Amino acid sequence: MAAVEDGGVRRAPHQIYLKDADTGFALGAVKMRLLLCCEFYHPSVGGVQEVMRQIAQRMALLGHSVTVATSRLAERDFTCLNGVQIESFAVQGNAIRGMTGEVDRYRQFVTGFPADAILIKAAQQWTFDALWPDLDRIKARKVFIPCGFSGLYDPACAAYFGKMPDILRKFDHLIFYAERYRDIDFAKSHGLDNWSIVPNGADEAEFATDDDGADLRRRLGVAPDTFLFSTVGSVTGAKGHAEVAAAYARIKESGRPSCLVLNGRVPHAGLRKRAAQAVKRWIPSLSPVPPLELSVKAIEGDPMKRVIQCDLSRPDVVKLFKTSDLFVFASNVEYSPLVLYEAAAAGTAFLTVPVGNAEEIVRWTGGGILCPAPVDGKGLVRADPDMLAGFMTRAMADGEAVAKVGEQGRRSWREKFTWEKIALSYQAILKGEGR
Repeated sequence: MAAVEDGGVRRAPHQIYLKDADTGFALGAVKMRLLLCCEFYHPSVGGVQEVMRQIAQRMALLGHSVTVATSRLAERDFTCLNGVQIESFAVQGNAIRGMTGEVDRYRQFVTGFPADAILIKAAQQWTFDALWPDLDRIKARKVFIPCGFSGLYDPACAAYFGKMPDILRKFDHLIFYAERYRDIDFAKSHGLDNWSIVPNGADEAEFATDDDGADLRRRLGVAPDTFLFSTVGSVTGAKGHAEVAAAYARIKESGRPSCLVLNGRVPHAGLRKRAAQAVKRWIPSLSPVPPLELSVKAIEGDPMKRVIQCDLSRPDVVKLFKTSDLFVFASNVEYSPLVLYEAAAAGTAFLTVPVGNAEEIVRWTGGGILCPAPVDGKGLVRADPDMLAGFMTRAMADGEAVAKVGEQGRRSWREKFTWEKIALSYQAILKGEGR
């Protein structure tokens, strides 16, 4: 099927990606009762959680009735947030490891829910896997976001993915974040054509403000003339903190003071356990880098360099994006990293390895710089610290050019990658528009 260009995003003729001129249909749109299913939701923190929070709350703002079915969390002491009802279930696991807890209650809830449309995000987690026996009984429009198929190349998941083509055919529509990645390639290889590419984005409520983050720089003790590198990601061992620190330690003398902020939160216990298990499996397949602590120690005593390790509040993370001179991303595994869109929204150029669909995001936004890095047969990436250091050194030497890249990224974000605009694409798909 031939592809066409639309605002910098490649799409097949049947795909939906709304431009400014297309958004008028939202006014007076038919209201729907929506059910969104995801393993974790606010106040849990992560990419899946943020995307589903944005979709849920934007659908509520558009006047739809929205309920989220998700895992029960001890720290969640509410059942409604910003117009979104939250139904919690004490369930753990997936079809590969096995599922425990209120699985039957969840199935009964979904099959009995009077939804116009159901949106499920991510494979290999219980809110998707538990419904396999009941998909034919669900009469609502069914939409699924595969979210990368992280286990596709894992032999332990072979039987699971052997069933996947038939499961995907039970859905009315699939949503992918990338033109080329293992999940969309899988769908194409099995003749599925009921899909759209809808990119991720960044929140205009956070990033379309005049706050340039200068007060955070002051609070961190970083002088205005200091070149500020930053990276943001959960502390799982696979988000590139060690790689970025190793590269920073190898930056050649530039004559300009610099600082590296390594920001990260230790994730929810369930995600932390899963991440630790995954890292244990992945890391042996990647070339080693020095432990984070050794790279940080190697920088100590250098009067021109400084490292700050922190876990900033969300408002301060947004300020960090805005006040940084270059956002550096060297994660080992991703799908559609939100942080790259957030750097673009902040007007800060990003330097990234080709993890997930980062190369596409560089092209779509014009706001990034791609640092080559080897990708193994499972799609895992390990940055070469020396090569990454070279890119970081050149960025310091030509700050004006880097700033222009950041400005282009912000323009692209305003035009195409705000959640306000992306939500309209989801609304159209959930309604069955454009098919």
